[in-house]
Amino acid sequence: MSLSVAIVPVTAFAQNCSILMCNDTKKAAIVDPGGDLDRIEKQLKEMGATPEKILLTHAHIDHAGGTAELAKKHALPIEGPHKGDLFWIEGLAQQSAMFGFPAVESFTPDRWLNDGDQVTVGKVTLDVIHCPGHTPGHVVFVDKAEKLALVGDVIFQESIGRTDFPQGNHAELIASIREKLFPLGDDITFIPGHGPESTFGHERRSNPFVSDKCG
Repeated sequence: MSLSVAIVPVTAFAQNCSILMCNDTKKAAIVDPGGDLDRIEKQLKEMGATPEKILLTHAHIDHAGGTAELAKKHALPIEGPHKGDLFWIEGLAQQSAMFGFPAVESFTPDRWLNDGDQVTVGKVTLDVIHCPGHTPGHVVFVDKAEKLALVGDVIFQESIGRTDFPQGNHAELIASIREKLFPLGDDITFIPGHGPESTFGHERRSNPFVSDKCG
């Protein structure tokens, strides 16, 4: 395998921060550093990884809260999410107060991501898929060679993301899953923003919100 993956649960919401390390270069991307940076840095050290960048699926506090501090400390560029989540980034301080999180700083991504873009981790290339619904700017990262997707809060094992937050859209979320993610293949394993891994095949069979039986 060209990629090593470690999942570090962070924040009171047990958000799955993922560390993706290119095995050839030992360079790593930190996906969704929501907080608890000491845990993230401990995992990087255990892997022998050199952080190269931060990747964001979306800008809710439990996914993006630690971004500014981590980026500043290690001089890391921030890639993602899609610009549709700008208002969430601008409101991070308000989000932290609302949910009882430590005070956090806002930031400006070095690169906004669009559908069809690619990002790199060392020598590994990931495809970017814009999947609005949970938030308007949500993106998903896919390593087709490893049959792995990092889906943030779009889909979970036998569940889907909430759409009752500002600018959430249930119909868009369902379309993102059925029209953009499921066509990638039943054998794609995905790491969600919360909870255990699953596969798109399992969700097509068993997810009560988006399975093939839902019509």
